[in-house]
Amino acid sequence: MTEKLIQGFLKFRHKAYEGENALMPELIDKGQSPDYFIISCIDSRANPGTLFRTAPGMFFAHKAMGAIVRPYKQGTALAAALQFAINYNNVKDIIVLGHTKCGAVKALIDNLEDPEITSFVQEAKKGLERAEKLTNAHTHHDDLHRHAEEQIVLQSIENLMEYPSVQHALKEDRINVRAWLFDMEEPDILEYQNDIKEFKSLTQINKKESAQNA
Repeated sequence: MTEKLIQGFLKFRHKAYEGENALMPELIDKGQSPDYFIISCIDSRANPGTLFRTAPGMFFAHKAMGAIVRPYKQGTALAAALQFAINYNNVKDIIVLGHTKCGAVKALIDNLEDPEITSFVQEAKKGLERAEKLTNAHTHHDDLHRHAEEQIVLQSIENLMEYPSVQHALKEDRINVRAWLFDMEEPDILEYQNDIKEFKSLTQINKKESAQNA
């Protein structure tokens, strides 16, 4: 049953450990220095390592249903990981990466009757309430689920700002905090733009910049 995992590991071992350009021996010898801390959903279709095809050592990873960041509490796994990444590894970008067709968001909307799951996803209730208001206002898209996916990412960003390690790093201008959404259908990566209060395609922006620099 685990054969697919072992075959995948053998490919990783060949690429990362063998040959002149093998990266892992260097990372083991010199240590890690990731640029990013990515908070993503547990969804198997939205794994950051798969989406961004990253080399080993590029980002710290934290996973939670719906990429939901709960309000700060000392000693939690996320609080400890952020403290370690920001203060001891000089991470430059923190990214909350939600995604479309999110099962956690659907569970929240549908009031799933499972105490273990519900007690967690209820942390994102504020985002759902905002989404309901936006849907009723007939904004740029009318689907409640999609609005909720966006608003829950933004709520997670708000909660993230309560974490002391994040607060201090922002005051010292040492990090950026980014709200991203992986659109499975398009496919695309969207980022929330504060100036226009909308999520916009990062790939389209990069296309325009590349064309201008060509």
